[in-house]
Amino acid sequence: MKTQVKWGILGTATIAMEQVIPAMQNSQFCEVVAIASRSYEKAKNTAEKFHIAKAYGTYEELIADEEIEAVYIPLPNHLHVPWAINALDAGKHVLVEKPIGLSSAEAEKLVAAAKKHPDLKIMEAFMYRFHPQWVRVKELVDSGAIGEIKAIQASFSFFDDDPTSIVNNKEYGGGCLMDIGCYPISISRFLFGGMPKSVSAKIEYHPEFGMDTMAACVLEFEQGMTTFFSSIRAKDDQTVQIWGTKGSIRFRRPFNPANDKKAKIHLVRKNKKEKIKFDKCDQYTLQADAFARAILEDTEVPTSLSDAVENMKVIEMIIESDRLGKRIVM
Repeated sequence: MKTQVKWGILGTATIAMEQVIPAMQNSQFCEVVAIASRSYEKAKNTAEKFHIAKAYGTYEELIADEEIEAVYIPLPNHLHVPWAINALDAGKHVLVEKPIGLSSAEAEKLVAAAKKHPDLKIMEAFMYRFHPQWVRVKELVDSGAIGEIKAIQASFSFFDDDPTSIVNNKEYGGGCLMDIGCYPISISRFLFGGMPKSVSAKIEYHPEFGMDTMAACVLEFEQGMTTFFSSIRAKDDQTVQIWGTKGSIRFRRPFNPANDKKAKIHLVRKNKKEKIKFDKCDQYTLQADAFARAILEDTEVPTSLSDAVENMKVIEMIIESDRLGKRIVM
């Protein structure tokens, strides 16, 4: 029985170089066999650095390689959907970085393309969901360990004012909401188990670049609400705290905990405080293995494309709320 999926990496983005390639090479069910860049020299240098067998100077060459079974796409946001569709049409399974695309309408095009290839797997890469801390928190919330969930407060920020950075490029789908604001949105929908019924937001835009540098939002769900802010002009930080009718949960580092240290959450219930620790792990490896197992075992992927579409719809609601200066009701 086949035990590993052969991967091609479509691009040499920082996240691929620093996180995903090393994670896949340490995984049980993945083998990275090729990498592509628009520059053959860059692809060759990267292949040599990571001991990858094949290097390609175009994305087209990589997805035409019959040995490759799945591709990982860490390209700029505006290229996610076009190259995901190209990869599907070439008969490859696809793991595509978040956000899925530039809009919900574009994401729907990918959904339509995926339906033409029912034998292929495709998933948006929200790696946090595979970390044991989030698996445990979801279990605690769903089991009623902190009562009925009423409120989530979250933040995600870092500072980047480099005009050449992709995050500062509106055309490429830059901005704080697309890059990191999507995380508080995703965890809110994950924990509340659905879409918000209304959204209120205020966004700060860069006067020259035109993309959002900071967003403050309120998402109202049937059971409770989330308040969060994201910024690419504030000090590096990330927080999540969850309140229920019988307790609360607080994360030490919710979205990208270090893979060489134990993760930890703080659980409070019945007036008792408890620290829950998790063994060292790499959430990117766990994500890659989960997706690869879906391929090998021909099962559903952990997160469907409809989830990715819904996340984009919330981002669009946030933008519309700020534009109109009022609360947007679904």
